[in-house]
Amino acid sequence: MAAHPTRVRVWDRFVRVFHWSLVASFATAYFVTEHIGLVHKGAGYLALSLVAARCVWGFIAPGPHARFAGFVPTPGRLRTYLGQLIRGREPRHLGHNPAGAVMILYLLAAVVVIGVTGHLLTTDAFWGSELVETLHVTTVDVTVIAVIVHVAANLYESIRHRENMFKAMVTGEKNAPPKADDGSAAERAWP
Repeated sequence: MAAHPTRVRVWDRFVRVFHWSLVASFATAYFVTEHIGLVHKGAGYLALSLVAARCVWGFIAPGPHARFAGFVPTPGRLRTYLGQLIRGREPRHLGHNPAGAVMILYLLAAVVVIGVTGHLLTTDAFWGSELVETLHVTTVDVTVIAVIVHVAANLYESIRHRENMFKAMVTGEKNAPPKADDGSAAERAWP
């Protein structure tokens, strides 16, 4: 019998609960419009609250993979990773890879734009504003496309690196990286 690879905790409970709660609130707001009723608004406000909590957690989280400083790439790191990805030689990352990190930042920002514009449409000042409504709807449409790309990228990474990314976002665990020659973990060593 083959030994199971060692598992390592990557995403803490807060990040996992946030992730799936945001998925549920976004999907609810998207599919349950009820002529923009209470469920739609409630889901939107929940999504905004979740993003606010995640932003705070991004600075105070105890684990490196939850903190923004631990996964937000520099432009150079992103450029290098995208070049490797195009050549089919992107390394495995224990946490978010640079492209995934940029997607996370986009999704967080998009939810804020969607939530704020949605709220503005309920105020006297912006009720019926075509500009605000267009910004709201367009951001939703672009975000749905981004979510599809996000899911497809996770499916690709699951196959490419033999790591069930969807399961990892439920359990918080991934396979530990192999040991380097000096015995330390080699996080980006998997081709």
